[in-house]
Amino acid sequence: MKIAVGSDHAGYTLKERVRPLLEGSGHEVVDVGTDSEESTDYPRYAAEAAQLVADGEADRAVLVCGSGVGVSIVANKIDGVRAVNAHDADEAEMSRRHNDANVLALAGRRLEEGDAPEIIARFLDTEFEGGRHERRVNQITAVERGKTR
Repeated sequence: MKIAVGSDHAGYTLKERVRPLLEGSGHEVVDVGTDSEESTDYPRYAAEAAQLVADGEADRAVLVCGSGVGVSIVANKIDGVRAVNAHDADEAEMSRRHNDANVLALAGRRLEEGDAPEIIARFLDTEFEGGRHERRVNQITAVERGKTR
């Protein structure tokens, strides 16, 4: 699987731990930055990684900022992206199973150090169930296209 990763300065340390985990699991990683803990703005990195997913150039993305909230908001502005700010592995799994989430946001300043690998693994290993959930994902797509009624 091809995975885009990106972070701001607050998520940089966790992103740097995530990348080798992904590569060690056989995934191709596209790192869109940032490349240090020097203060920077997260929208640039979140949008670039999410756009790779929307364009089909990456299968999924993992984004990290201090809380996971900012990168999630930005990613969800990109048509075709369904980002989740997962705080634990169960949330990551259910976001895939029921919402076909394709971008995972993580809280670099709030997650316990050992939690990220399991959250990421469950996010990447879980398939979308489809069925009644597909109808709901289609409704999300309709909202993206301005059809709210």
